[in-house]
Amino acid sequence: MSKCLKQRLLFSGYGFSFNKTKWKKNPFWEIKCCSLDQGLQPRPKPKPAKVDIDVSVRSNFVRRPSVGLCSQIEKLVLFARYREALDLFEIFEIEGGFDVGISTYDALVNACIGLRSVRGVKRVFNYMIDNGFEFDQYMRNRVLIMHVKCGMMIDARRLFDEMPERNLVSWNTIISGLVDVGDFMEAFRLFLNMWEEFSDAGSFTFAVMIRASAGLELISIGRQLHACTLKTDIGDDIFVSCALIDMYSKCGSIEDARFVFEEMPEKTTVGWNTIIAGYALHGYSEEALDMYYEMRDSGVKMDHFTFSMIVRICARLASVEHAKQAHAALIRHGFGSDIVANTALVDFYSKWGRIEDARHVFDKMASKNVISWNALIGGYGNHGRGSEAVELFEQMLQERMNPNHVTFLAVLSACSHSGLSERGWEIFQSMGRDNRIKPRAMHYACMIELLGREGLLDEALALIRVAPFKPTANMWAALLTACRVNENFELGKFAAEKLYGMEPDKLNNYIVLLNIYNSAGNLKEAADVVHTLKRKGLRMRPVCSWIEVKRRPHVFLSGDNRHPQRKEIYQKVDKLMLEISKYGYVPNQKTLLPDVDEQEERVRLYHSEKLAIAFGLISTPYWSPLQIVQGHRICGDCHEAIKLIARVTGREIVIRDAGRFHHFRHGHCSCEDYW
Repeated sequence: MSKCLKQRLLFSGYGFSFNKTKWKKNPFWEIKCCSLDQGLQPRPKPKPAKVDIDVSVRSNFVRRPSVGLCSQIEKLVLFARYREALDLFEIFEIEGGFDVGISTYDALVNACIGLRSVRGVKRVFNYMIDNGFEFDQYMRNRVLIMHVKCGMMIDARRLFDEMPERNLVSWNTIISGLVDVGDFMEAFRLFLNMWEEFSDAGSFTFAVMIRASAGLELISIGRQLHACTLKTDIGDDIFVSCALIDMYSKCGSIEDARFVFEEMPEKTTVGWNTIIAGYALHGYSEEALDMYYEMRDSGVKMDHFTFSMIVRICARLASVEHAKQAHAALIRHGFGSDIVANTALVDFYSKWGRIEDARHVFDKMASKNVISWNALIGGYGNHGRGSEAVELFEQMLQERMNPNHVTFLAVLSACSHSGLSERGWEIFQSMGRDNRIKPRAMHYACMIELLGREGLLDEALALIRVAPFKPTANMWAALLTACRVNENFELGKFAAEKLYGMEPDKLNNYIVLLNIYNSAGNLKEAADVVHTLKRKGLRMRPVCSWIEVKRRPHVFLSGDNRHPQRKEIYQKVDKLMLEISKYGYVPNQKTLLPDVDEQEERVRLYHSEKLAIAFGLISTPYWSPLQIVQGHRICGDCHEAIKLIARVTGREIVIRDAGRFHHFRHGHCSCEDYW
């Protein structure tokens, strides 16, 4: 959409008619919705003076007049001591007969909302009914809000339907609640009913409905709502603008989202976060990063959501330097203890080869959730440090943090990557026995990989057959990989046939089987696989590897001649091949990359990872480690060559391939040649 968006919306027929009949012609019945978590403001009250709270024993309170007890409850709520306030309220329930005023009930409503306590809602509301409290419009709305905020939508809807009188607060509360729980069609139906009754809606209502239209990516309805906000002169409202940016982004029109953002009279933190998230959503990571720097230079205050997004964007760009800058800014802006942002950092550093930095961030966190633990456990596993992953898992249990399915997947994967077979089996068996978590297919796949690493292929096949569900492609793929490493031709063929039936067009399955045939010298069967690939039209595609040097990514294809330093790079590769040949390196002619172009066989000595390593060696100090990223699994020939390159150069080389990290040091790899 061009810059005449506003005029087009106003004059192209978009927007709701203010006539009751015309409203019914709008196509709302195709709409889905997303949630909007916007709170409703209570009526203003004088701010109480700060006083000390004297919470005495229950026996003393019983003898006090109800005014004193009510005052204590209100003070506790004022200082966000919600649990204590509800505990004190229990005196009312036990003794009965107290005259409770509206301000105390209002405070108890806040306590229930603050705790999201369903039990508290029932206690307070039942006490109000049982003691004959006379509700005015304000308290009816407050009770409705209490039910909605605590997720009790069935009861909330009943209360709404039974209200003798409803105002805009009542309608907005129930509509936003319906959107929050995903009942989008009912939300739109009530929205139309509200308009018929009031012929009016505020910025909050439109923000809710705009976000609802974004939930189903139905841009036509979003544009109608946008036009209506322009006609009612609330198009520049901050909440409406942010909702529109979010809607256009999720509906695939990032240009319109950017236009709305540029038209905002005041660009707030939420506005910047929303447009950055929109760019990131559509894969425009570099543009999102540029927007972040614009936000920083504009002087707008950044929050923990900003930094969490930027860390995730850096993960997509594989930019450690940008992530380190975001980390420093996070601390500088006072969010060093934020659990969301720090968990994102742990996840980023774990995924991009900085596992020690990940552990440092993790240890500094004042509080951790299960996602934080999972991120670091998974990071240790991907780096081949299974023992540390298991130790961290045991520490998690000691600190009474309940593991979930992802936790067990991370620790079992760590055991399989490091060959910790006995410990892996103990953890696998403890899932249902000690934690009441039923193992899923991915957990079985980890155990199959673990057995395969030990060469126990018959046992791995038996585990597939005894699984309490139909074997998945991941389970058969784990067995196929085990057959490749152990060069089991017959069982590998059997696993490949199972995979073909489930994933007939997945290239990697054919390539693994092709490697098995080549390694076993079965050239006829290998030729048959190649023929099948051609018949299905599955072409092996070019792959690339990249390395970041001085904050700039350098991308290499196999046999690449585009880099300005190509002459020096190829000379370095030739020199390295000569040096490692003295240690017994002979190019392996039997294996293929899992997903590379057919011409790769003619440029084996110049595979993309070798070119990236050569460039890193000539462009970085001798003491710094090299980190390579690639989207394909490293081939066997390069794996052997890089082990020897790490030995002769004395450099640590870290490669993140499609499956895991490979840390090459002193002629060895952290994967122990199983990947």
